[in-house]
Amino acid sequence: MLRTLRWALPALLLAGASALAADAPYSVKTAAVPAPKELKPAIAGLLSDQAVQFLDAKGKVLAEIWLCKQLPMQATAEQAKSGLAYEDVPETTLFGAIRFPEPITDFRKQTIKAGVYTLRLGLQPMDGDHMGTAPYQTFLLVAPAALDEKPDVFQNSKDLYDLSAKAVGATHPGVFLLIPNPKPEDQPKVVAGEGSGTWVVQMKEEAKAGDQKAVLGIGLTLVGVSPSAE
Repeated sequence: MLRTLRWALPALLLAGASALAADAPYSVKTAAVPAPKELKPAIAGLLSDQAVQFLDAKGKVLAEIWLCKQLPMQATAEQAKSGLAYEDVPETTLFGAIRFPEPITDFRKQTIKAGVYTLRLGLQPMDGDHMGTAPYQTFLLVAPAALDEKPDVFQNSKDLYDLSAKAVGATHPGVFLLIPNPKPEDQPKVVAGEGSGTWVVQMKEEAKAGDQKAVLGIGLTLVGVSPSAE
């Protein structure tokens, strides 16, 4: 009897995990897709030729993401041994690019039109207007590919905010929340976010800290909105 239970329990757990995977509303896969032609050549040349595709339950592509081949970090090689974080990246740094085949909603419940956009790091202001709107201060801002001319960081972060706002057609930038991913796996995956109805794409981005190669875990929230926007 004990032997039977010993074998039955793992089988039940595996069956339950398989059922959950089958019911998952989203999935990801990698595909050999060149960077979009809409990007400026100076930016496209820095991106991987492997896209991370974000799909719905029916296999429809909702977004395609191209990460930079090597993300510049402010951290030293010694610091990288303890793990890298978003705080080690200068604000407005280019993380990659994204394509939305159809309009999508950002974390502020703003509509982002179908098209190609660059992805750059933005930090939420620490002021009264933004208190309690997000669990973290870090976001990737979308900027229209045709208007983002070069990969360099912006001298003034407000210039990025203004550029990103053009993706929305409003005064606020288009924003997608970044969740910490301290132990990134080799293959991307989708996990439930911290908020109700949020889904996060976890990825690993190659980086450089000092003169050493490193990696930065990415957790990009592509589904779900801020509680303040509901």
